Amino acid sequence: MNMKNTTTMISTAQVERQWIVVDVSGKILGTVATEIATHLIGKHKKNYTPHIEAGDYVVVINAAEVAVTGNKENDKLYYHHTGRPGGLRKRSLGELRETNPEKIITQAVKNMLPKNKLRAVRLRRLKVYAGSEHPHMSHFSK
Repeated sequence: MNMKNTTTMISTAQVERQWIVVDVSGKILGTVATEIATHLIGKHKKNYTPHIEAGDYVVVINAAEVAVTGNKENDKLYYHHTGRPGGLRKRSLGELRETNPEKIITQAVKNMLPKNKLRAVRLRRLKVYAGSEHPHMSHFSK
């Protein structure tokens, strides 16, 4: 019996995207960010092709209730530079959770994605919401 081992590569036209909801309340930040990044890249699919953008849409709810271990609430810092001299700004995880909890998930997932031209495309498919309500319910009623 002559069996050929072939590798199948999908094209952009063959990509089928799904919408996935991830509830992060009480889950550890790094663990859930890895899971989200895997779905955005599309590595969980059996027909994964590295150079084709085949990931899914991911809706993250309850971002304000994500858990962190240790004393990261006070020790973990997020840096931002305004572009002006002396414009380095830093905020702790606790401060960011009060003002913009969506950014905690977005930053963690962004840093887990490969640093290439597909990163921005993949991040556009990530939708993060602080509470449990989101406007994408029409995609799940199918």
